[in-house]
Amino acid sequence: MRAPERSTVWTVARFEGRERLRTSAVVAALLSAYGALFVWVGPELVGGEELQALLDAMPPVLVELLGFESLASLSGLLAGEYYTFGWLVGLAGYVAYTAAGSIAGDMETDRMDTLLAAPISRGSVLSGNFLALLVPIVVANAVVPPVLVVAAAAVGESLPIGALLALHALSVPYLLCWGAVGLLLGVVIGRSRPAGRIAIALVFASWLFESVLDVSDYARVGAVTPTRYLDPSAVLVSGEYDLLGAAVLLAATALLVAASARLFAGRDL
Repeated sequence: MRAPERSTVWTVARFEGRERLRTSAVVAALLSAYGALFVWVGPELVGGEELQALLDAMPPVLVELLGFESLASLSGLLAGEYYTFGWLVGLAGYVAYTAAGSIAGDMETDRMDTLLAAPISRGSVLSGNFLALLVPIVVANAVVPPVLVVAAAAVGESLPIGALLALHALSVPYLLCWGAVGLLLGVVIGRSRPAGRIAIALVFASWLFESVLDVSDYARVGAVTPTRYLDPSAVLVSGEYDLLGAAVLLAATALLVAASARLFAGRDL
């Protein structure tokens, strides 16, 4: 990429990123409050006999499917419940939805025609919009960990800080991959709301698909889903870091963004 084009990409990224700062702060605040709630009820929940009785009464397959087998500690509760629904589904769905509308929304409102009337390439616009997704991703991953650590200390508990930071670092490739999926959907469909809804549906379906396959004889099929490559329980409870999985997600992200750029370059606006 030539220097002038790189400069244009960063200009677009900075502009779009500033537009997302307020929403990103709201998302981070909501995720922090949601996590603090889990920490607040965690000690009573994981130490209660009612929970163990409930788990003993449930079929083992269902316990594993919902991630309940890790609920023996606060870290396990956060990994199995909070990070599953807050990160694997919730934040990923938001990033995918935002990415889907970033290009498609501009095409719907004719803002894209105005933007491209300036000496700027389509590839720069698309790349800048994708890089702007780092704003909600970085803000959420920077704000939530210290909130959880402080909340845990307030209730007399502790969290493995190293594993917590590793989980948030490993979530970045996962979230970027879903951003790339949303970007491609936006380019292909060309309408922000349908593309965004499909993106959210894919995130949820990916989690459900992987969860069901993981407890079946067809676990290998789940390798096609991004959810396969980020396991909060493995990181936060067992201290296992899947660096190869992160590399796979980054490679998939690069391929999806390249495909989006190629399709966008030849699309009629």
